[in-house]
Amino acid sequence: MVKVMKKFLILALIFVSLTASGYRKPDIYVIDAHKNGAKHNDWGLRYLNEKCYYAAIQEFKIAISLNPDTQATSTYYNNLGETYMIIGYPDWAQDCFERAITQYSLNFKYYQNLAKCLKARGLLQVKIQEYSQDGSPLNKVMLGLLYVESGDVRRGVIILDEFAMSEPDLVITVAVKAYIKELVNQINNTQAL
Repeated sequence: MVKVMKKFLILALIFVSLTASGYRKPDIYVIDAHKNGAKHNDWGLRYLNEKCYYAAIQEFKIAISLNPDTQATSTYYNNLGETYMIIGYPDWAQDCFERAITQYSLNFKYYQNLAKCLKARGLLQVKIQEYSQDGSPLNKVMLGLLYVESGDVRRGVIILDEFAMSEPDLVITVAVKAYIKELVNQINNTQAL
């Protein structure tokens, strides 16, 4: 009887100690590439603000490699391209801007950056010919920007306005209309002088 009591007491103590000890399973750390990509992009932007261009480039590349095929990647490519433009490598920037547009084609800023890059590379006339032949609606955005960058602002405004009229429901159309207003104001101000 005493042996049975000792066994019962030991089992009771073990049960009480397990339930009252506050033991819980350790948290499982989940590596989230999307969050890490966003962090590296943020670090890249910090380095860019501090004019540490090499470090910024490396951070943007890490962000892209962690998150290669998402809409956020288009932002990382755009940031990398802008950094290349700052340090004077428009040929490398062109690839970045084109990839940004491929990842997410409804951000007007990507098209503007690509047009500036093509101007810096001296490829405006070649690309105007290329985009004139292709009938994709979004290529009209690029074509209009190329005309603006080449100095033919009126023709650029007409093409951008045609796009805005033909595609009123796209997200990019709001930005295109705002840009058209800005260009028209510039044209009116230069004529007034």
